[in-house]
Amino acid sequence: MGGIRSRTAVKLRLIVPGRIDQATGGYRYAARMLAAWRAMGLDAGHRELDGQFPEVDARARAAAAACLAARKADETLLIDGLALPAFEGLLPIRNAVALVHHPLGLETGLSPERAGALLASEARMLASFAGIVATSLATLGDLRAMGLAGRRLAAVDPGTEPARPSYRRRGTPTILTVATLTPRKDHRTLLRALARIRDRHWRAVFVGSADRDQACAACVRADIRGLRLGHRVRLAGEREPADLADTYRRASIFALASRHEGYGMAFAEALAHGLPVAGARAGAVPLVVPRRAGILVQPGNPAALARALIRLLGPAHRRYAANAWRLQFPDWPRQAARLWSAVAGFAA
Repeated sequence: MGGIRSRTAVKLRLIVPGRIDQATGGYRYAARMLAAWRAMGLDAGHRELDGQFPEVDARARAAAAACLAARKADETLLIDGLALPAFEGLLPIRNAVALVHHPLGLETGLSPERAGALLASEARMLASFAGIVATSLATLGDLRAMGLAGRRLAAVDPGTEPARPSYRRRGTPTILTVATLTPRKDHRTLLRALARIRDRHWRAVFVGSADRDQACAACVRADIRGLRLGHRVRLAGEREPADLADTYRRASIFALASRHEGYGMAFAEALAHGLPVAGARAGAVPLVVPRRAGILVQPGNPAALARALIRLLGPAHRRYAANAWRLQFPDWPRQAARLWSAVAGFAA
């Protein structure tokens, strides 16, 4: 490891807000890294913080304080960025590294004033850490834009599970979306794009929780009714990993209109299953989805997204799908080793 203390000398504790088994990209990143570290025989554990995040409440602040009080002297902490607001006032923390999926101030739906305040407070908190790990090069760029360019930074993308080929089912093409129903994922733009191609042959399946933002979920349901898409668009809820892999294999196209992605694990998983992608040029998405395997358009533009879907539903589908299938993504053990080395180096 060239100057970095050995991996096995580190005792790493990953700090996450709430349960680690939640079905979002950030929690899946944490859970998969933790599982890979344990499989490697490394001294890795995690702690789950009670309370509300990222708009933290008294329970969250108390949980953060209790976490630090219970910490052993030889432990290195890797604190998930979603939990950071609970530690404000407790910083700096010795031998602590921050893990940033995307700056909280870039969440969709915030007022300019609130977004600016969040970015400023994040920058102040992050500057006190021994190092910062971003989950993509795009997020690394966001951190530098926040004035953290002089800090110790690293980027470690998620891994991607190797996939079996899609079933390539005949009949009605399935347009698949995998994302929680939240404003940043912008299901509403996708629905308006689908309404523009109602004369084409397709059906759509939206996989993802409707419980995280119930107001957004209600708007999505209202759009489905208002656009008269109820017979073609199905809200399927969350899926277990095995069921989700099968859902990818049965789909024809992956579509997601996210306004921002810190990485976009669902995009990588779709490509690994040989699915061509229709999406938006937002955050890290252009780094994950190459032009030969997908079509990316301006965020929030249903007409452009509809044109992308029409192209992928046509003869070009075969070429885009073949290119997607040829892409290579790093696996979880490789990325877990990279993350461990980065954290160990910062904490040395």
